Amino acid sequence: MSRRVVVTGMGAITPIGLSVDEFWEGVKEQKTGFGYITKFDTADYKCKIAAEVKGFEGKNYMDFKAAKRMELFSQYAVAATKEALEQAGIDMEKEDPYRVGVSIGSGIGSLQAMETAHSKLLDKGPNRINPLLVPLMICNMAAGNVSIQFGLKGKSINVVTACATGTNSIGEAFRTIQYGDADVMAAGGTESSISPIGVSGFSALTALSSSEDPERCSIPFDKDRSGFVMGEGAAVVILEELEHAKARGARIYGEVVGYGCSSDAYHITSPAEDGSGAATAMLNAVKDAGIAPEDVIYINAHGTSTHHNDLFETRAIKLAFGDHAKDMKINSTKSMVGHLLGAAGAIEFITCIKELEEGYLHATVGLKEPDEECDLDYCKEPVTGDFKYALSNSLGFGGHNASILVKKYED
Repeated sequence: MSRRVVVTGMGAITPIGLSVDEFWEGVKEQKTGFGYITKFDTADYKCKIAAEVKGFEGKNYMDFKAAKRMELFSQYAVAATKEALEQAGIDMEKEDPYRVGVSIGSGIGSLQAMETAHSKLLDKGPNRINPLLVPLMICNMAAGNVSIQFGLKGKSINVVTACATGTNSIGEAFRTIQYGDADVMAAGGTESSISPIGVSGFSALTALSSSEDPERCSIPFDKDRSGFVMGEGAAVVILEELEHAKARGARIYGEVVGYGCSSDAYHITSPAEDGSGAATAMLNAVKDAGIAPEDVIYINAHGTSTHHNDLFETRAIKLAFGDHAKDMKINSTKSMVGHLLGAAGAIEFITCIKELEEGYLHATVGLKEPDEECDLDYCKEPVTGDFKYALSNSLGFGGHNASILVKKYED
């Protein structure tokens, strides 16, 4: 018998708020985080809009010296974990630290550290490279720094599956607790890739929106969509074995009940055109939860606002759910915060928990006229009601598909 896993804490650093409460208020206000890139001069760049985190100072969340030895993606992860642990009320003095682990992924790590070092290498030679370059740059350092900062000595992993990283990280933490390898896991994703290489690389792929209108840039499922908008930030949740949470009187925000994965084995950037890979991941999550596909009424879609993703994900939902698909509610959180890459699935997971808790499904902001083949209900307006389950999808370059199913908590 596998163990039940619940959510007892959440933390977020996003383009529309530097805490879960700020983020969620922004979601309900249909606030968007899009604007002209301020991190570097975009005069020569095709893409000029991103969803930047504003007002973040690492020293507000950790020791100044510690912050200096971390790149932004690691700082974001530490800040989000701090909020999540505080909300969960985890007291490490009372825990066996070897039973508290970390599963926090980043798709890319620090492009900025690489850019700076490359310039220095060309200008001043190899002997002038920062001795800390490698530990600043590599993407496992988000999990490593979180573990060090908070004394979490259990399993510590960094899942890297591109845009599916956040969902896989939470899913693997769920499995870790289910099967007894930990009692508590800090799980999620983090990213900070709004940099010259990041933006020019995704632009060269023609993946980024060409819009220069912050109101019409990230518009998932809309006929005028032209690509995704790069976002940044982190989201971390505290997953906990149910009896462990009850024993310490923790507040429970939701339950994780299913996790499913698959690989398209098709193309390095495009999802399978028939949606079969993503459909399999969704159905695997539903089967894992032991429920019927018809029990799922709501999906938080990957919904990137690229032509291929939104079309093929729509096909995947129809393939997985058949006639029931037309009765489902679907939305995309990326319509407000853009695509947080390795952190996307994690912030969307938090969104699902909040939506179930409050009986409020947010609108896909900016959606005016859906594409002809995108013919499901994508929540042009918010929807209120009593929702028991939320299915969150993430689809990553390389064909990685991950779906996680959360449930409104019941004893």
